[in-house]
Amino acid sequence: MNLLQQLREKPWLPSPGPVVALRDGSTFYLPAATLGLRVFFAVITVVFSLLITAYGTRMAFEDWRPAPQLGLLWFNTIMLLLASAGMQWARWAARRGDRDNLAIGLLGGGICTIAFLAGQLQAWRQLEMVPTFDVMSPAIGFFYLITGLHGLHMVGGMVAWGRAAVKLWRGLDVMRLRLSVELCASYWHFLLVVWLVLFALLFSGNDNLQAILVFCGIR
Repeated sequence: MNLLQQLREKPWLPSPGPVVALRDGSTFYLPAATLGLRVFFAVITVVFSLLITAYGTRMAFEDWRPAPQLGLLWFNTIMLLLASAGMQWARWAARRGDRDNLAIGLLGGGICTIAFLAGQLQAWRQLEMVPTFDVMSPAIGFFYLITGLHGLHMVGGMVAWGRAAVKLWRGLDVMRLRLSVELCASYWHFLLVVWLVLFALLFSGNDNLQAILVFCGIR
């Protein structure tokens, strides 16, 4: 095409030739369930961030008394770590089409999650038996609120886990279960990170929490 033809072209008019698509959509394809889970992660992050900020702000008041430190929380944390590892094992097995290891990973992850939830309930009972227990204490109130909210999210994850386990037990093809297992594993990993942050900031030492909050400019 010479210079005169280029000058006479009208780019705003439809081209008479075939239009070649720049992409077919497959490159950027993202399942709706995956997108929804990522949005949910963003919401959970905001909610727990606000709770942690509120916790740190409440510590500035003179009537603040730290909640008793419960050794059982260490055991619960280990259970959640094992649950997350089991879900990751199931994810790897689903990618390979390995039904046996998928079943092992799902079963192990589910059992450890149930142990974690049972341990959290037991921690509530232990807290009630502490001589210095005061239901009106702000720190204890935050303890129940945050652990309860996290536990509810874990229960919601167990619903999805149960559906995947039932489908596997009924003989559904492993590859058709892959997305469900992938989402479960991502959900468990995310809630594990949330719990580790909560455990480190709220339950492992209030002095450390105060230093972190001051460093972040919250206090």
